[in-house]
Amino acid sequence: MTRHFLTLLDLSSDELRDLLARASELKAMQHKGESYTPFNNKTLAMLFDKSSTRTRVSFEAGMAQFGGHALFLSSKDTQLGRGEPVEDAARVLSRMVDIVMIRTFAHETIERFARESSVPVINGLTDLYHPCQLLADLQTWFEHRGDIKGATVAWIGDGNNMCHSYVNAARQLDFNLRIGCPTGYEPQASTIAAAGDRIYLSHDANDAAKNADLVVTDVWASMGQEQEQNSRAAAFSLFQVNKLLMQCANKDALFMHCLPAHRDEEVTTEVLEGPQSVVWDEAENRLHAQKALIEFLLNASSA
Repeated sequence: MTRHFLTLLDLSSDELRDLLARASELKAMQHKGESYTPFNNKTLAMLFDKSSTRTRVSFEAGMAQFGGHALFLSSKDTQLGRGEPVEDAARVLSRMVDIVMIRTFAHETIERFARESSVPVINGLTDLYHPCQLLADLQTWFEHRGDIKGATVAWIGDGNNMCHSYVNAARQLDFNLRIGCPTGYEPQASTIAAAGDRIYLSHDANDAAKNADLVVTDVWASMGQEQEQNSRAAAFSLFQVNKLLMQCANKDALFMHCLPAHRDEEVTTEVLEGPQSVVWDEAENRLHAQKALIEFLLNASSA
């Protein structure tokens, strides 16, 4: 049975917890220098419509550590960039490779690809969701604090793909999510509604951060929104994660950011480099969480 990972909802709560535990096991193995190459001769195709540092390096390195191979394909390198239907590309590629990762704009694109693919498809980022980043964030939390069930997470900033993925994580792992965003930049209503009373939405950043165990933010203008940079900077001016905002959270609250960060814009350098920040662990864990995901999907599809 072919399993895909387009959002966190594609895993059950138990599968998600098991995958996060496995990610930490693989991390420990890699840190010890242990060789673990279960996927010799397996190939991961990586399709990129959006540029990337962490996504490309973590998937490519992870597949190499597994003994497999990764192919980097930008929109300039494939017939998709010249108008080939997504469905046709999915049928062809999935006959040649063992697993596919796609980083693109419209979430519908990856859904169309997955419907026709005979191999697992991973969402490396779309405009609606960024579930692989959530795996890394959750792994980081579990390593520092244990299970996240019952904890309070504050999302400060745009109601974007990261925010949507945090909403799904709250549903799957049963934690409280307090969202602080400017008026007009809320996450989509249907995603919020599906999460029920786990979600609290505020247009006051300090209010959203109140008593939080984890504070998370992202850039104010994502890829494709560069032309909105000035208007967004004005709208988000009161939503910077700084020392005063962190004081609204619990004293031992952690801080995360998916990176790259615009220092002293959405987060001050003082917070990003401060003792509550775990952003570098979070960034490294992209590698380990995605290795656990690749292992899970390939094993599930061969069962």
